[in-house]
Amino acid sequence: MKRDYYEVLEISKSASADEIKKAYRKVAMRYHPDRNPGDKSAEEKFKEAAEAYEILSDADKRAQYDRFGHNAFSQGRGGQGGFGGMNAEDIFSHFSDIFGDDAFGGFFGGGGRRSANSRGTGTRGSNLRVKIKLNYEEIAKGATKTIKVKKEVRCTSCDGSGAKDKSSVQTCGSCGGSGQVRRVQNTFLGQMQTVTTCPTCNGEGQTITSKCTSCKGDGRVMGEETVSIEIPAGVQEGMQLSLNGKGNAGTRNGAFGDLIVLIEEEAHPVLHRDGLNVAYNLHLSFPEAVFGTQSEIPTIDGKAKIKIPPGTQSGKIFRLKGKGFPSINSYEKGDQLIHVNIWTPQQVSSDEKAMLEKMQTSNNFIPKPEKNEKSFFDKVREMFS
Repeated sequence: MKRDYYEVLEISKSASADEIKKAYRKVAMRYHPDRNPGDKSAEEKFKEAAEAYEILSDADKRAQYDRFGHNAFSQGRGGQGGFGGMNAEDIFSHFSDIFGDDAFGGFFGGGGRRSANSRGTGTRGSNLRVKIKLNYEEIAKGATKTIKVKKEVRCTSCDGSGAKDKSSVQTCGSCGGSGQVRRVQNTFLGQMQTVTTCPTCNGEGQTITSKCTSCKGDGRVMGEETVSIEIPAGVQEGMQLSLNGKGNAGTRNGAFGDLIVLIEEEAHPVLHRDGLNVAYNLHLSFPEAVFGTQSEIPTIDGKAKIKIPPGTQSGKIFRLKGKGFPSINSYEKGDQLIHVNIWTPQQVSSDEKAMLEKMQTSNNFIPKPEKNEKSFFDKVREMFS
């Protein structure tokens, strides 16, 4: 079972972005495999810290995690892959903004080792945001929505490279294709070596001599993509789902951004949502309340019949078990709550008035609430318990 990400980084849930960054660096350095050779437990904690930081350092992902926990990134909701298949060097390069280009040389005596795939290949594309409106039935059962998204896509003319042709791509002369430049300085402490991203190729290790005419060397153009979005049952207004890699394309084969889906609820004509429960106001005539009746009630997924017993009082709440919304985090399901209102006519005829006046004098029509009858506040508490 996964540990809480805040617990992994040893921080509080109110930690700032800067505090999260500092905490991650501290934990990662403590459990780095070079400091704990052969310790599988330390290696797992190192990867665990990297996974925690990737979620908590992203405002959108952190908001989802705070609301739904680890379930926010389960399959079908954007799926967070974690770092199970990456080694220590991969993780350090993945978060180079935290550890710096010379993290290995400075901390572990590795002479500035870098993973083979750490060289930049353009910049990552930006995230996109879309809104999707769902009705009550779609929220209760889950839905698949197919939408067309206008976005920056990979240029097909150059396959995202930004170059006119293969011969227009050359190894960078400044860094020799490594994507890095080294500088040695003499100080009173001796020679100090720094490794930085090559300014000529921006870390890509290659330069373009002739740009693609379709994308002007950017590696991407404006286009449109049809995206299928699997929405799980039980989502709520304001929830955000993240689809990894479905945002804008990055420059020159850079990684794709994400597609952030904001959920909106379509108002129901007669039902009202309160968390997992659904509320419905049932209006009965006075004779129906006295004699009892059978009423057809609208629900999320159709209609249901309920029996109204004789003598039902106004304010009575009936409960249809399991007729509410499912929980997105568990197998729990809400109920449908039916609130009874006795309808009072605004106008009556002379004959009706005479009958009512006669009933008014009858001892049977004088209000006589039972001592064990629940108060209005008790009913409200029971309704939302």
